[in-house]
Amino acid sequence: MTETTVDAHEQLAQYVRFWNTGVEREQRACAEAAFTDGVEYRAQIGILSGTQALIDFRDQFAAHMGTVTFRLREQPQVHHQRARLRWEILTGDGTGTSFATGTDVLHLDEDGRISSVSVFLDRAPEGFDPEAHD
Repeated sequence: MTETTVDAHEQLAQYVRFWNTGVEREQRACAEAAFTDGVEYRAQIGILSGTQALIDFRDQFAAHMGTVTFRLREQPQVHHQRARLRWEILTGDGTGTSFATGTDVLHLDEDGRISSVSVFLDRAPEGFDPEAHD
């Protein structure tokens, strides 16, 4: 494994921690470590720009859903400043019901920080209408 790949895996661990922490100071620290300032997040629900927009989105999702856990379904794949993460969101404390599964494709800058995220749903949440969010 190259040094760049090792650094990328550290950044990806921060990315997962970001989605799982509800403590504001810890969440900001994870966001600053994982994302570039102008990070772009593209999902079927819309396009978000900047760290604060991601923090707000994460907090709104948690406020609506309650306790959820974002977990990886397998080891991330990393090459040529790209990473693919296959994930699952579980309700409750991480032992609850599977809410959705998906795949994030991330672009990493030269320092290994995430500059963009493209989100694909592998299994959408029940009742989710992807056509409503195009």
